[in-house]
Amino acid sequence: MSLKAIGQDFDCLKAAVRAAGEIALGYFGSAPAVCTKSDGTAVSEADIEVDAFLKDRLCAARPSYGWLSEESEDDKSRLSCRNVWIVDPIDGTRAFLKNRPYWSVSAALVRDGRPILAAVFNPAKDEFYDAQANFGARLNGRKIGVSAATLGAGCRIAGSRNAILRASWPEPILEAEFVSINSIAYRVCLTAAGTVDAVISLSNKSDWDLAAAHLITVEAGGNFTTHRGQTMVYNRAESRHESVIAAGPTLHKTLVEQGKTLSL
Repeated sequence: MSLKAIGQDFDCLKAAVRAAGEIALGYFGSAPAVCTKSDGTAVSEADIEVDAFLKDRLCAARPSYGWLSEESEDDKSRLSCRNVWIVDPIDGTRAFLKNRPYWSVSAALVRDGRPILAAVFNPAKDEFYDAQANFGARLNGRKIGVSAATLGAGCRIAGSRNAILRASWPEPILEAEFVSINSIAYRVCLTAAGTVDAVISLSNKSDWDLAAAHLITVEAGGNFTTHRGQTMVYNRAESRHESVIAAGPTLHKTLVEQGKTLSL
């Protein structure tokens, strides 16, 4: 794929995600209709409309690319595609429905299992994160980078303190400050921007939760793996991943060394 073609795809992705965010924002705070999916999670009419919009916009622009989204039936033909759009129409639906501004529209272009383009937009906070492989990551057009924090007092971790306790994580981590943010994509982007120092999630996540935030973290100079240090590969038949740790290289190394000791 030429740099020109990648640039065209990037422009298409950013424009689509920004427009999708405006659609979602129109529902925010207005009590949209909600139903419960088979897995027990909520989906709103906003999720469905944003999903349909992104699918129409992105797939019309690139009909040969595959599609994987939380709110679309999984079309396994994607597995034969080198290029796949991976989308979460509204990541953090619970926060969205409770009128909390901790949600985002998240989308990535994955090529041969690796994200090469990414956009994560939190319209409630007017924060637009994007990245292109090998060209850095940005917040509202400005280059961003992960923090150089180490584990201990003053370290801010986006994650669940209770989950850390249940996992019997080695005690020094409890010196850190824990902050709770519903959207996994958004909280990882906060790490990429250095607003928080790390993300730890010890629960299963899906491709659409992670692909865009993964690239943004790496392009911001950070590391992004499971708690065992394994790098995610996307657009496989099984789209689940057991956990996430995202942080600057030094802190990430410490967290993974400790995380490997857990029996999850």
